[in-house]
Amino acid sequence: MKKIKVNNPIVEIDGDEMARVIWKYIKKYFIIPYLDIKIIYFDLGIENRNITNDKITVEAAYAIKKYNVGIKCATITPDENRVKEFYLKKMWKSPNGTIRNIINGTVFREPIIVKNIYRSIKNWKNPICIARHAYADQYQATDFIVKGKGKLYISFIPDDNKKNKPIKFEIYHFMDPGIAMGMYNTDKSIYGFARSCFNYSIYKKWPLFLSTKNTILKAYDGRFKNIFQEIYNNEFKSKFENLQITYEHRLIDDMIAKAIKSNGKFIWACKNYDGDVLSDCIAQGFGSLGMMTSVLLTPDGKTLESEAAHGTITRHYRLYQKGKETSTNPIASIFSWTRGLKHRAILDKNIDLKFFSEKMEKACIDFIESGKMTKDLVQQSNEKNKYLSTKTFLKELKIFFDKKMNKKI
Repeated sequence: MKKIKVNNPIVEIDGDEMARVIWKYIKKYFIIPYLDIKIIYFDLGIENRNITNDKITVEAAYAIKKYNVGIKCATITPDENRVKEFYLKKMWKSPNGTIRNIINGTVFREPIIVKNIYRSIKNWKNPICIARHAYADQYQATDFIVKGKGKLYISFIPDDNKKNKPIKFEIYHFMDPGIAMGMYNTDKSIYGFARSCFNYSIYKKWPLFLSTKNTILKAYDGRFKNIFQEIYNNEFKSKFENLQITYEHRLIDDMIAKAIKSNGKFIWACKNYDGDVLSDCIAQGFGSLGMMTSVLLTPDGKTLESEAAHGTITRHYRLYQKGKETSTNPIASIFSWTRGLKHRAILDKNIDLKFFSEKMEKACIDFIESGKMTKDLVQQSNEKNKYLSTKTFLKELKIFFDKKMNKKI
């Protein structure tokens, strides 16, 4: 069939290990044969990040801001062992964190529902979407080891000392060694987070919940609670009422209890670290991180970066390096392409590209529901079919998708 013309570019970000291997096949089987598209390519493999002193990550983030659509493969965030393995100059920061801080958006993670995949929590009939505030907190914190006795202070020195006076708090008087951390967030980012969440809730027509621990962190978490309530009252209350959806703040422990007992179909707004942990918990409850979408969306809804929620699948890559067969689930990586392309289609009003993206996603779900699975999916299904290898799964999915697309003509 004739390739679909895509008028504006997308930014492609390559990654590491088994995720990178799968990425190559996805592009070869499902993107190049169907789309006439300009791709702005960045290699964020750990070796290239090291060679460029991680400048490549910053360049990729600003390219996404320029072209409004980024599609990202999973990448390594190095620890001490990775520094030794790859002879890194230093322990480079998480590329996801760097990109999030430059784009300053909200991460929305949502499970891909497949009928024949077992769910750990049986009453979860519908997806639960985690909205993660993708800015600061622990991910931009300053932490350090305290080596002996002494007092720990935190202080703020204003640039304009005529309007604000310096403030200083004693945090703790250490009598022996320990650890300490200081972290921050900004009103500007929290306002953006709130608007992203309310707008996405309207888009999905799902209720929105914000969870914090404002009873303990009265100023820090209280600021999140108050800004969300202000934005809701002033900008979104009537829109929510017209759609008959609701907004509510809850303590995080109470919200976890509600989520476990629910049937799903709501958006759960979380602070940065909470969202990181809870998105993994939600993924496992629905099946696995291999069946989880992840998009980073700016408050104005214009710029989107999509990625797989899972990591680089190191264990499978070690087998691949030895020439052994793997059975790695590529669905989340495929959906990172489709969600990015769908956003490009919405921005450009490209009906054919939107159709292609939706058809690709439906083909993936239909393919699995027909009984074709990788090893992880077989283990989570009620069926005990023979699982497919990585390459066989992708090749058979391509044939299946080709037939679906040819029916359109």
